[in-house]
Amino acid sequence: MSIDLADSIELAGIKIPDSKLAREITELVRDSETALLFHHSSRVYYWGALAGRRRGLRFDPELLYAGAMFHDMGLTHQHSSPDERFEVDGANAARDFLRSRGIAQHDIDTVWTAIALHTTPGIPQHMHPVVALVTAGVEMDVLGLAYSDYSDAEREAVVHAHPRNAHFKEDIIQTFYDGIKHKPETTFGNVKADVLADKDPHFVRGNFCSVIRNSAWR
Repeated sequence: MSIDLADSIELAGIKIPDSKLAREITELVRDSETALLFHHSSRVYYWGALAGRRRGLRFDPELLYAGAMFHDMGLTHQHSSPDERFEVDGANAARDFLRSRGIAQHDIDTVWTAIALHTTPGIPQHMHPVVALVTAGVEMDVLGLAYSDYSDAEREAVVHAHPRNAHFKEDIIQTFYDGIKHKPETTFGNVKADVLADKDPHFVRGNFCSVIRNSAWR
């Protein structure tokens, strides 16, 4: 994928880490994802880092960058399994990449958890800063949560560096659908069931109470 715009901006002292690991992450994600997902993931890093600065959290920028950039890798064909949640596929892709670079296991576990939980509202904010901030970045970019907590200058700078097109809302929903439609059972109990229900009139949502009532227990 060819992207001509600058990869990095510095905003309130925040920028993409200038390290071999970060450069390799950027290259891999550029080669694996569409421009829409690459720019979305890049924005997630900035929103998360800015939220961390605002909240006074201490975090490793490289780990946050890894979590942000890999968080949607499970939507790509090459990293999509037939039966795991796409969040787990992305987490596994990050784990394998970081392990191959000799990253410490506890740091890998942090990134894995951040990606695996990024669509599970109400939990990440109580966890490790990297876990909390990946979700904060995703929620800002996709849902507009805490939108007003970011200044006009911050929003404009990030979107200038990593454009969000006028059709992003519908495009990201379609991208979610394309990445999970082959394994609808993995959306049971999570927000991606809403995507399938929106796009597929024949989708039947799993029901937790039905699972209980139809279990093998008498």
